[in-house]
Amino acid sequence: MTWLELLALIAAGAAAGLINTVVGSGTLITFPTLLALGVPPVTANISNTVGLAPGSLSGAWATRQGLSGQRRRVLWLGAASLVGGIAGALLLLSLPSAAFDAIVPVLIGIGCLLVILQPSISSRLALRRMRLGVDAGSVHGPILLWLATALVGVYGGYFGAAQGVLLIAILGIGLSESLPRVNAVKNVLAMIANAVAGVVFVIVSEVNWTVAIAIAVGAVLGAQLGGRVGRKLPATIYRVIIVVVGIAAIISLLS
Repeated sequence: MTWLELLALIAAGAAAGLINTVVGSGTLITFPTLLALGVPPVTANISNTVGLAPGSLSGAWATRQGLSGQRRRVLWLGAASLVGGIAGALLLLSLPSAAFDAIVPVLIGIGCLLVILQPSISSRLALRRMRLGVDAGSVHGPILLWLATALVGVYGGYFGAAQGVLLIAILGIGLSESLPRVNAVKNVLAMIANAVAGVVFVIVSEVNWTVAIAIAVGAVLGAQLGGRVGRKLPATIYRVIIVVVGIAAIISLLS
């Protein structure tokens, strides 16, 4: 891999780290970049998950102020992300690569659709919070929220594009909290799913460490930027870039 390609991966990792911290879907930047550089899809997904894990930790740390008073909730839902992340990683490793090639274009398409719909989802959740009043309680039963979080964790361990958007949606529905506090919990849950999947991949699979380290360097830096100034940038720019890159990835996978 050339120095220019490494710089491209670091830049993609930085963009993904920033986007993941603010809303999610950073995989829709890094995964297509890896495909464009000729990395096989399954290897790209495994190495991407390992590379983005430090960025997820960095993002969770950057938004830690929003976690105040949510320790028990994070532990409860974190267990769901842990179980789901392990299941998703094992699912990826147990299914044939042909299944991944067939499933991923659909997952990317769903991710792109969720990114497009995210403003509508956020506005509906905001209206709902206004009607109910903001408190720290759970609106729906904790078991339902736990199961939904576990399912998103499975998705995150298997592929993970738009995992953050899914988490914001279900947490916004299941909790009466402000969006910054929901986003802080989302960052921790996504970090857990990514990290545990990454550990599974390191133990039982082959990681392209050059790729993973380059993405990790960029993701850590991008996550810190996202935690500080990411929300000041126009959200429309994120969505346009993510959708364009996601469509390009679908075309690449299907061609």
